[in-house]
This record gives sequence, C-alpha cells and structure tokens, in this order.
Amino acid sequence: ITLLLTPPPAFAHKLHKQGEAAAVAKSSLTVTPTRDWNQLGLRIGKKTETWTLDGEQLNDVTFFGGIDAGNPLVKEKSKKREPLPKFTKSTLLAEVPELLERTTRTYKGSGSFQVTSVEPIRFLDHEGVFFSYEFTDEDQLTRKGEARAAIVESKLYMITFEAPRLSYFGKVVADFRSLADTAKLQ
Repeated sequence: ITLLLTPPPAFAHKLHKQGEAAAVAKSSLTVTPTRDWNQLGLRIGKKTETWTLDGEQLNDVTFFGGIDAGNPLVKEKSKKREPLPKFTKSTLLAEVPELLERTTRTYKGSGSFQVTSVEPIRFLDHEGVFFSYEFTDEDQLTRKGEARAAIVESKLYMITFEAPRLSYFGKVVADFRSLADTAKLQ
C-alpha cells in the first residue's frame, strides 16, 4: 500500500534550501537560493526545470539549461498539429523574447502576449538580454513575466519568472531577481 501512495521519482518535488548552490535543468547552470524554493518534479522539456514558492499557478521560475540549436524551448505536444518554434544557430539575443512569445502562444494556448520591455544586460558573464512581458493564459488570467537570457557556445540559457499580475507578481518578483542574480555556469 505504501508504494501506491508514493509518487514516482520522475514527479517527486524537491526542496532547494537557502544558501545551498544547486545545478539546474540538467546543465552546468547553477543558482544559490536566497530563500527556500520548491522544485516541481514534472519537466516541460529535457533541459528545463521549474521552481515555485507557492505553487506553479501562483508563481513559477523556469530554467532553460543550454537549449541546443534545432530544438524548441519545451517538449512539443504534437509536432504535426502544434509545432513549436526552434532555437537555431542564427537566433540572435534580440530574437529571444519573440522565441519565448511564440512558444508561449503555442504551448500554453495564450491568445495575447506582449513584450513590455527589452534591454541588454550581462548574464552568466556574457552579453545577455533582459525582458519583461504580459500574457493571458488559457484561464483568462493575466500573468506578468520577466526573463534573463544569454547564448553561450551556441546554447540558449534562460531563466523566466511568471505570476498572476494582480498580487502575486509584485509579492515574489524580488525573490526571483535575487535568485537570478546568483546564476552561474560551472
């Protein structure tokens, strides 16, 4: 009976404790949380990982750990009916917000997605891009998001944060920024 109540390891959640460095998204990308975060067990892609403080619907941080050229950001639900855009060798940093937008529209069924700001930054000791955005999900809930991205050795590394615009985004965005500030490649 105990076996029936235990979730399979692939779906197990994991606690990442404050101050303990963690490798994320099956990659050399590491972060050191400034507070405790929960890692969700289900992965939306081979090189992704999602963390939350209060539950995925209330706030989520998704790590994209070195997406190879020719691959989508997340696993395709249907390559024929709903193909996802791919990260390519010719993708420029300035095109990463659009790549996330097109992925979100298809993968999450978002009818509206608007990039609200884009600016260059240093991320992972490389030229990077910071952008903020808003979109409406399938439940017609408006979410705000922020992302940091860099292309390192022809691979895309990105960290995104999304939460409902009302209340949750403002409550947790500083925690996300503190977490993203610790990102490094090992």
